[in-house]
Amino acid sequence: MSEPRPQAPLIDAEEDLAPAPAVAAARRRLRAHPALVLLGIVLASLNMRAALAGVSPLVGEIGDHFHLAATASSLVTTIPLVFMGLGSIVAPKLARRWGTEAVLCGALVLLCGGILLRVAPPVVALFAGCALVGTAIALLNVLMPGLIKRDFPERAASMTALYSTAMILGATVSAASAVPLEEALGGWQGSLVSWALLAAVAAAVWLPQALLARRGTHHGEAAATERRTGAPERGLLRTPLAWQVTLFMGVQSLIAYVCIAWMPTIFTDGGMSKSEAGLVYSFYTLVQMAGSFVVPLLAGRLRDQRLLAVGVVALMAAGVTGLLVAPVAGAWLWATLMGVAQGGTLGLALTMMVLRTRDSHTAARLSGMAQTWGYLVASVGPFALGAVHQATDGWTLPVALLLVACASLVLLGLGAGRDRRI
Repeated sequence: MSEPRPQAPLIDAEEDLAPAPAVAAARRRLRAHPALVLLGIVLASLNMRAALAGVSPLVGEIGDHFHLAATASSLVTTIPLVFMGLGSIVAPKLARRWGTEAVLCGALVLLCGGILLRVAPPVVALFAGCALVGTAIALLNVLMPGLIKRDFPERAASMTALYSTAMILGATVSAASAVPLEEALGGWQGSLVSWALLAAVAAAVWLPQALLARRGTHHGEAAATERRTGAPERGLLRTPLAWQVTLFMGVQSLIAYVCIAWMPTIFTDGGMSKSEAGLVYSFYTLVQMAGSFVVPLLAGRLRDQRLLAVGVVALMAAGVTGLLVAPVAGAWLWATLMGVAQGGTLGLALTMMVLRTRDSHTAARLSGMAQTWGYLVASVGPFALGAVHQATDGWTLPVALLLVACASLVLLGLGAGRDRRI
């Protein structure tokens, strides 16, 4: 039996391009201080969902202002999801051409512009702004795992925990403050525009990093990496492990968006008051931070994440089963189980994009693939379960279908959680 071929050690792209110690040292000095990178990651992560989460509580007011029918009003939340999928396709290519830092900074500027455009007078500006917001968030989503893989290779799991938790925190604060900001600032326009400030601050933090990176050679890393690995981007589409990570991301996103769309309605249809249903849903969103923080840390300590994936999905299935059997009587318990599990599956999906790849640019490409196809899968969920609910005039079959999604998530976790690399 032949000896296994030893794997070549990973070589940083900059060292490959310029091995001379003096040149390498000069290039290292061009990198931003880790504390500035860390601050940039946190601020960018806070922006990844805030501009979307703050819209849902205001959809009625937005529709009334523009005299939109219910179907047209739903485009305010649907358009960003579509462009989050489309934007994910081009993110790795833009990063290879201009550098990760420059694209992140540009995405935050684009996000700020999209937020401002949404409140312009013509209704077409509202939808165009939604498209820009979705595109900007897609760029942030896709490039963050690669950035973490590159700049924090030894702390990838803990950094993923930090940024996924910050992302959920931004969404929670945005959703909770949408109506109070509307009342304080005199309308839904002020509530939406207020989040442009956070995007502008984050862009200001990334600007010096983008300038430093352009003076260095970060934008040349991808080409060097591809020359060494010989792994073109299309090769991911033929890799079973890449598809397992992608579908794990997609199915957990599907469950998340189904809960966003229908969880409060399930409670109110069961007899709960609208105000209490809103509180339970807010609590469900809040406790996601626990799962999104703890699960990536556990994943980083394990070479194999299969048991962790099964455990987190089992927690989700327990909550869904409770929602099926006694939706109102145990609502707070089901919200706790599902919230912790939802944050955990999201954190695990993002962590596996880092752990299953050998370099930062493969991580970015896998992130692009996972989030492109993942959002396409996720977009089916709310409409499909809504149609089943309408056809059956009840929630038994739709919620039972979530258990089927949990079962598929277990199988995908058993594949994606193996100690393998792309």
